[in-house]
Amino acid sequence: MPQQTSSNTRLRAARVAAGYRSQQALATALSVGVRQVRRWESENPPWPHPDLQERLTRALGQTMEGLGFRAPAGRDSGPELRRPQRASAPGSLAAVPVQAAAAMQPATVATDYEAVTRAHRRLYWSVAPATLHPAVMAHAALGCALLPETAGQTRASVAAALGESWLLAGRIEFFDLREPERAAATLLRALQAAGEADDQLLGAAILAHTAFIPAWEGRRDDAVQRLVAARTYARRGSAPALLLAWLDAVEAECETRAGNTRTALHLIRHAEDLLADDDDQAQAPEWLDWFSPVRLQAFRGDTELRAGHLPQARATLTAVLEALPADEEKQRSVILGDLAAVEAAAGSPEAACQHALSALDQLERTWYATGMDRIRDVRRALAPHQHEPCVRALDERLYGWSTTVSALAR
Repeated sequence: MPQQTSSNTRLRAARVAAGYRSQQALATALSVGVRQVRRWESENPPWPHPDLQERLTRALGQTMEGLGFRAPAGRDSGPELRRPQRASAPGSLAAVPVQAAAAMQPATVATDYEAVTRAHRRLYWSVAPATLHPAVMAHAALGCALLPETAGQTRASVAAALGESWLLAGRIEFFDLREPERAAATLLRALQAAGEADDQLLGAAILAHTAFIPAWEGRRDDAVQRLVAARTYARRGSAPALLLAWLDAVEAECETRAGNTRTALHLIRHAEDLLADDDDQAQAPEWLDWFSPVRLQAFRGDTELRAGHLPQARATLTAVLEALPADEEKQRSVILGDLAAVEAAAGSPEAACQHALSALDQLERTWYATGMDRIRDVRRALAPHQHEPCVRALDERLYGWSTTVSALAR
């Protein structure tokens, strides 16, 4: 029997714009039979029951009239949709819109918006943070403007990309610009957007990033509590081994900063076991580009250094430096800084200065505030040797015109 011709073009257009490319996809989302959707897209669509009206308008972001339905005489016309307030200007932090609007964007808006989010994520590794950050925030403001004009799967995709953009902005604010309070507000917006997308794994990643903020301030218990929440989200989302290993690494960093290096090393060993036992090689989210097995070893080397296990730290960090991909320039400055710290702690100022100078060379090419922090820590550790020629040579570079101006400007 041939399928009935669909004549309710309004409903069909709203379905496609919301990302439901087939009648079956919408039927599944609404928990109804595909025959029901077929009737709704017919020339004379029947008036749905009130509970289905609610589901339809929520999924497609349109009023019943906007979806091509006509209420029978004496019947309520169905749920109304309120238009949200305009998003904030690019210079301010916009809230995540939660109400749908009448004007709808095509489904392709999700793909286009995601493409820019993906490009910003790649640019993070080479573009100066002060240059990239305004572009990422403007893109987030655009996402806030688009979100009310989408529904269904399209809305979920835009919301997830918006969450990724705000996560990137928060990473820049915390790791590159050293603005923890601003990063905390941005990461909260990222979590709201991930909630709109119902993306459990993205939520886990954002929550774990929020743990860095209290950990750097010495508030271990607050950091651990946020990691408990992150693990809960990861469990709901059936997280792959790589994400679970990163959560272990983040907690290890928090414990290390609290002086609990034994606990930190135990967490790192657990992360290593997770990756070693990852037989199914579950696909990690595309946005998880800041972590890898090599990065896990960098966490280990830093913890071994802080635990006073200098030979082990030297061996671990040297292996990381050799294995680190050439395009991971920001991380290279951190590893060189940690190697310099190992030599300073071992009483080898010349070797420490050599690594520190290499780190400064790297920072001139790709600025990273975390890498510069490592060099400053090394210089403080070299205070007993400050009159030696190698330390004075380091000071000449560390406090040269270009380095000083760059540090203050960023």
